[in-house]
Amino acid sequence: MPSRFFNAGSRTALSHWLREFLHVYSRRPVLLMLLLGFSAGLPLLLVFSTLLARLADVGVETATIGFFAWLGITYSVKVIWAPVIDWVRIPLFSRLMGQRRSWMLLAQAGVAVGLWWMAWIDPTQDLTLLALAGLLVAFSSATQDIAIDAFRIEAASARYQGAMSAAYVFGYRLALLFAGAGALYLASAYSWSWAYVVMSMLMGVGVLAVLIAKEPVSDAERKARLARTWGVEAKGSEGTLARLQHWVRKAVIAPFVDFIQRYGRYAVLILLLVAVYRVADLAMGVMANPFYLNFMGFTKVEVANVTKVFGFFMTIIGSAAGGVLVVHYGIRPILLIGAIMTAASNLLFVLVAQLPANLGLLAMVVSADNLSGGIATVALIAWLSSMTNTAFTATQYALFSSLMTLPGKFLGGFSGVAVSLGGYGGFFLISAVMGLPAILLCWWVYRNGDKLDQRVSDAHKQAEQGGAGIDF
Repeated sequence: MPSRFFNAGSRTALSHWLREFLHVYSRRPVLLMLLLGFSAGLPLLLVFSTLLARLADVGVETATIGFFAWLGITYSVKVIWAPVIDWVRIPLFSRLMGQRRSWMLLAQAGVAVGLWWMAWIDPTQDLTLLALAGLLVAFSSATQDIAIDAFRIEAASARYQGAMSAAYVFGYRLALLFAGAGALYLASAYSWSWAYVVMSMLMGVGVLAVLIAKEPVSDAERKARLARTWGVEAKGSEGTLARLQHWVRKAVIAPFVDFIQRYGRYAVLILLLVAVYRVADLAMGVMANPFYLNFMGFTKVEVANVTKVFGFFMTIIGSAAGGVLVVHYGIRPILLIGAIMTAASNLLFVLVAQLPANLGLLAMVVSADNLSGGIATVALIAWLSSMTNTAFTATQYALFSSLMTLPGKFLGGFSGVAVSLGGYGGFFLISAVMGLPAILLCWWVYRNGDKLDQRVSDAHKQAEQGGAGIDF
C-alpha cells in the first residue's frame, strides 16, 4: 500500500511539474525569446573564435590575429549608447513598429549586412576592411543585445523573467553551435565565404521574431512612465541647447540617479552583488581547457564531446529548471541556490585534479558545473530584470550586464599566475572561495527582500501621486 501511494504521489508530482513546465514555456513571449536568443547569440563567435580560426586558416600572423580580440570591447561598453536605444526614435520605423522592435530590426540588419560583407573580404588582401566589417557586426550585435534585453523585461512580469531568460539562453546556446561548429563544417565543405553568407541569412530568424512580436509598451505608456518618474518634459519653445541638456539629464543621468534614489544605502550592496555573482564561474572558465588538455591529458575530441555537446544539453536543462523554479519559488531563493551551486561545483574540480584522468568522472563534474551554471544564470538575469525601472529599461539593464562580467574577466587574467603558483587544485579551491562574497550577499538580499520591495513600492507610489520624481 505505501509503495502504491508513493508511486501515485510521484506520478501526481511529476504530472504537476510537467503541466507547470508546459504552461510556463508555451507562453507567446517566452517562445519569442527563443528566437531572439538565437539572433543574439549568432554574431558572437563570428567576430571571435570563428573569425580567429578563419584568420589562422588562411595564414594571418598570430600577432595580428590577437588584435581582432579588441572587437569584443563593444560588448563591454554598450552602456554608453544604451540611452540612445531607450529614447531616440528611428524615423518612420519607430512609429510603425514601436521603440523596441524598430531598434531590434535595425540592429539585425546591421549584423546581417556586416556578416555578408565579411563573407566576401579576403583576409590576406585587406585586413583593415575585414576589421571594419567585424566592427559593424560587433556594434550592431551589442545594440541588438540592448534592445532585446529591454524587450524581454517589458514583455513579461518579474514572475516569468526566469522562463524568459531560460528560453533566451537556449536560443543563444543553440546559435553558438551554429556559429561555432556549424560555420567550421561549412568552411571545410565549401568555403569561409559561404559559411559567413549562410550565417548572415540565419539572422532572418531574429527578423521573423521581431515581425510577429508585439511592442510591449506603447509610446503613450512610455511617456506616462517617464512623466511619473521624471516630472516635466522640455518644452518645444525652449532653445536647442536647453532641449539637449534636458535630453542628457533624462536619458543619461536619470537612469543612474533613479536607481540610487530607489535603493538608497542598499544600492552599493546591490551593485556589488551584480559584480561578484559570476566571478567564481568566469575565473574558473579561463583555465578549463588547459586543465582538460594539458594537465589531465584528454584529447580534443573527448573534451569537445564532454564540454561542448554534453555540456550544452546540461546547461539547457539547468536553464529550463531555473525558469520553472523561479516561477514556483520566486527569484531570490533560486539566486542564493545558484550562488551556492556555482561555488560547490568549483570544489568538484579540486577532486578531479587530485585523481587520475577519468572521462566518466569529468563528465559528471562538467554536468554539475553546467547544470548549476544554467540555474544561476537564469536566476541572475531574472533578478537583474526585476531591479530595472521600466522608464529606463535599456540603460539600467545595460549597466547591470556590463558590470556582471567585468570583474570576472579581469580576475580571470590572473588565473595562469594562480595555477603556476598553487597548481590546478589550488586554483580551483581559490575560485570556489571567490564565490563566498556572492553567497553572503545573496543571503543578505534573501533576508532583506521585503525592505527592497518596499523601497521600490514607495518610489512607484510617489511617482504615481505626482511626487518630486528624480531629484537633482
